[in-house]
Amino acid sequence: MLVHIAIYTMKQEEIKKALYLQCKQWIANRRLKVEKVIAGIVESLENETKSSAGDKHETGRAMLQIDREQAGQQLLEISKIETSFAKVTTTIQKDTVRLGSVVHTSTLQFFIAVSAGELKVDGQCFYAIGLSAPIGKLLLGKGVGDVVRFRESEITIKTIY
Repeated sequence: MLVHIAIYTMKQEEIKKALYLQCKQWIANRRLKVEKVIAGIVESLENETKSSAGDKHETGRAMLQIDREQAGQQLLEISKIETSFAKVTTTIQKDTVRLGSVVHTSTLQFFIAVSAGELKVDGQCFYAIGLSAPIGKLLLGKGVGDVVRFRESEITIKTIY
């Protein structure tokens, strides 16, 4: 029986690490995408400078500046996500739901880290959510056996690791 428990614990650690790595990659991909957009805008701004003058030119530059500011805001948001994600740990903590917890419920499975959406590990579906997500707020601090009410459903926490 003890061997079975040790294998199960190792399995939980592997799942948690795989979820962690998928979230880390999701963040990196988001950053790369926004950085590419910014690079494209900068290039377009440089090309606008070389093109004809006039109202059309100024309008084009103004629109590119707005796009650049929006991309800058997205980059700032990604930095905030990275800062929050840096606090996520892959160590197993089974007492209560916290940042970094994997939570199996009566309905779905969650990884409390960042709002990266649906992730697949070992043929299982997990939902990566942040603590600011409505379900994340409900689960935070709860333990195994606790019940939360979400969207007219009762959700029982089955396992935390």
